[in-house]
Amino acid sequence: MRALVLLCCFVASLLLPGQAEEAEDVSEEAPLRDRSHIEKTLMLDEDKPADDYSVVLQRLRKIYHSSIKPLEQSYKYNELRQHEITDGEITSKPMVLFLGPWSVGKSTMINYLLGLEDTRYQLYTGAEPTTSEFTVLMHGPKLKTIEGIVMAADSARSFSPLEKFGQNFLEKLIGIEVPHKLLERVTFVDTPGIIENRKQQERGYPFNDVCQWFIDRADLIFVVFDPTKLDVGLELETLFRQLKGRESQIRIILNKADNLATQMLMRVYGALFWSLAPLINVTEPPRVYVSSFWPQDYKPDTHRELFLKEEISLLEDLNQVIENRLENKIAFIRQHAIRVRIHALLVDRYLQTYKEKMTFFSDGELVFKDIVEDPDKFYIFKTILAKTNVSKFDLPNREAYKDFFGINPISSFKLLSQQCSYMGGCFLEKIERAITHELPGLLGSLGLGKNPGALNCDKTGCGETPKNRYKKH
Repeated sequence: MRALVLLCCFVASLLLPGQAEEAEDVSEEAPLRDRSHIEKTLMLDEDKPADDYSVVLQRLRKIYHSSIKPLEQSYKYNELRQHEITDGEITSKPMVLFLGPWSVGKSTMINYLLGLEDTRYQLYTGAEPTTSEFTVLMHGPKLKTIEGIVMAADSARSFSPLEKFGQNFLEKLIGIEVPHKLLERVTFVDTPGIIENRKQQERGYPFNDVCQWFIDRADLIFVVFDPTKLDVGLELETLFRQLKGRESQIRIILNKADNLATQMLMRVYGALFWSLAPLINVTEPPRVYVSSFWPQDYKPDTHRELFLKEEISLLEDLNQVIENRLENKIAFIRQHAIRVRIHALLVDRYLQTYKEKMTFFSDGELVFKDIVEDPDKFYIFKTILAKTNVSKFDLPNREAYKDFFGINPISSFKLLSQQCSYMGGCFLEKIERAITHELPGLLGSLGLGKNPGALNCDKTGCGETPKNRYKKH
């Protein structure tokens, strides 16, 4: 046995020096890629003052609080969709979410876009599953790490609703502030890689629910794949089910493409579409970018020009989301208002039907159970379509109201006709005015090129900045 060990040491002494020299030569021969196209495409090298949209965002916040939130709270819309809008979310920057299997290059891609390589705040990368936290990269005056519990406690940020996922999750949430020009305009979120043989319960928190929270708020979603990890398992199928309805925000990235020869790359590209086709049931599939997103130069004899063009195209897509941040925010609030209005109309219709069917000798619980079990028999949804300008494609699932009324008794609601006051007006009229006039008018003022900062705070009601309850004043 001892002789075998000595023999192994002798062989290692012969091989290791040569291998070390070879590795040193390789490191010297692997130049870093030119980053000038990143600064140019994202216009990071321009020293122009940032547009001041604070007044428009405060006006948007005022419209939400005065015209949308009263109806939202009165009919408990948050109980239906579990999506509560905070002031921090209204004023937040666009969010770019990175999803995908483990070790496909999500963290490396973020390091590359922000130039964090060889800094003490670069995201840790490796061949094994390395990212176990949800990492939020934000702008700050200096490099700084923020614990998840502090992020959730700060109402000035958009992450306070994450407290509902429990302390185990907050321990897996981390924020990093970086003084980078790109982060002045956008926020990156790196997520733990999907491991098919790991159950959600093993993480100690509701992983899929947390992913859904970020998906609902993301302006752009990058789903990253590695040519060697194209198998679609149960976890990935669940992820794509959560992405339903967000196809316009999804971008597929086939990373590490310079590791493959031309013919093999074509096969992998086809295999990726074959794997994803059953999961993305839309007429026009999401855009797929094929490149290698890391700081090292492309490998020799690969399609350098193609990969560079794909990378620039992705950066242009990212820049478009940043440029349209205000339009997207107004459209998001208007879409939310439409859903709140439809929900209120449906609850009102359930309540009207219940009152019509109730008699002095009726059992109220049995009467309403009959209505909830078969709403079509009482024309609940058809009446909404016939008497309002609601599209049938915007109606929520009928089954969702069984659960909704299971925890919210019908007797706890008032009719829409009773939701009026002499000074404040009617809730329904206010939200309809916001949908048809106020929000489109705010959006139109941007389209006409008016100066957003010229709007008067006296009229819009610009509020105070929310406070961080953990910060000492």
